[in-house]
Amino acid sequence: MPETVQVLFSREDIGRRVRELGEEITRDYRDRDLVLVCVMKGSVVFLADLIREIRLPARVDFMAISPYGEATEGSRVVRIVQDLDQDITGLDVLIVEDIVDTGLTLSYLQTTLEARNPRSIEVCALLDRSVVRIAPLDVRYRGFDCPVSFVVGYGLDIGERWRNLPDILTVADPDELEMNPELLASYLDGSVAGPEVAR
Repeated sequence: MPETVQVLFSREDIGRRVRELGEEITRDYRDRDLVLVCVMKGSVVFLADLIREIRLPARVDFMAISPYGEATEGSRVVRIVQDLDQDITGLDVLIVEDIVDTGLTLSYLQTTLEARNPRSIEVCALLDRSVVRIAPLDVRYRGFDCPVSFVVGYGLDIGERWRNLPDILTVADPDELEMNPELLASYLDGSVAGPEVAR
C-alpha cells in the first residue's frame, strides 16, 4: 500500500470520540434550548453522527460560507452563501465544524451569529489544528488534535470527492493523489484499515 496515504483516524476512533462528545454535550445542555449549526459542506457527516449521540430534543440548522475574491488566509473576508432558516435569539448555539485551522473564518461566523442575540455560542470541531491558530478562538468541544498535513475523508474532500471515506486519511503528497486518485479507492469499502500514523 502506497505510503502516500495513511489512516490518521480510523472509523472506530471517530465513532468512539463522537459518542464521547455526544455524552458531554448532552450533560452540558440538559434543560437548555440547543440548536446545532452545521457549517457546510464538510461538517455534514460529523453532524449526522453527532446529533444521534445527543440525547436531547436539539434543533439543527445549516450555514454555508465562502471567501470573497482573492482574500488571503491572513485577511479572510467571507460571505454567507446560505443563511440559517431559524431565528436563534435566546437559543444555545453550538457551531459544528469539521476542521478548525487559523480560526479566522470561524471567528467571523461566530461574531455574525453573536449579533443575532443567542443565549450562548460554543464550537464543536471534529479536528482542531490548534498549532496554526491565529484568531483568539475557544473550541469547547474537540474531537482530535490534527497535525499540519493534508487530510481527507469523513466529510473532508478533495475537489468535492471522497467525503464518503469512512476513515480520516492523511496524504503526504497531494500532487501524487491528483495524478492518481485511485490511491483512495481501496479505502472506500473498508478493505484497507491501517496502519494508523503516530499522533
